[in-house]
Amino acid sequence: MKILVIGSGAREHALVWKLAQSPHITELFCAPGNAGIADLATCVDIASSDCKSLLQFAQEKKIDLTIVGPEQPLSLGIVDLFESHGLKIFGPNQRASQFESSKAYSKNFMKEYGIPTADYREFTQYEEASKFVQSRLGTSLVIKADGLAAGKGVRICGNLEQAEQALKDFMQNKIFGESGARVVVEEFLEGEELSYLILCDGKNAVPLASSQDHKTLLDHNQGPNTGGMGAFSPSPLMTPELEGIIQKRIVERFLSGCEKEGIVYQGVLYV
Repeated sequence: MKILVIGSGAREHALVWKLAQSPHITELFCAPGNAGIADLATCVDIASSDCKSLLQFAQEKKIDLTIVGPEQPLSLGIVDLFESHGLKIFGPNQRASQFESSKAYSKNFMKEYGIPTADYREFTQYEEASKFVQSRLGTSLVIKADGLAAGKGVRICGNLEQAEQALKDFMQNKIFGESGARVVVEEFLEGEELSYLILCDGKNAVPLASSQDHKTLLDHNQGPNTGGMGAFSPSPLMTPELEGIIQKRIVERFLSGCEKEGIVYQGVLYV
């Protein structure tokens, strides 16, 4: 088999490292890849967001399966594009990718189908958002840019000054471009983060091992959130009882909601 992995980060490095061990793979490519990946696969100088060039490469090389790592090409519809040309590709299509590319879309879906989530409001006007955070004076809030922001579009705000700054950065200064044109303002829930990844084919869900992120930039959980400063697996937070709750109250309700909405979710679901 000829395999193409799309992306250039540690996630793609891990995927390539494991794929390279398979006796079934004859050629392994990664676009664009990185220096570490180059020891295991042939790196291709095509940006992960350049869907048309990636399609052309996959057609020319007769790639049997493409695996998409980053969120951006999924949100741009690379799965739809490849499938329309008869190519096999792993990842959710553009509609299903909205669960990652739009926090407001995800929050509204969770509210509609009874999936537990923090209380929230969404805003497209800075003045309205500012007025709302002022009404919550004295409470901690979480302010999120609606769109993709490389894991950096979330601010935990312990006071009004921090909340106002987050709104200005996202909505007025546009530090994340159009990703911050809409914001979600959530109640702050304190606790440890537990990640639970599930392989989906649209109807069935197979869980992988739990994991836990080191999210903040500095030691002792200080500093801003990042796209990840590393992770470990399994997480000591996971128990059989908790896994049962996650399956019933999140995964089953998610798949049921997708079925009602006519969404075929194929790929990795990140709980």
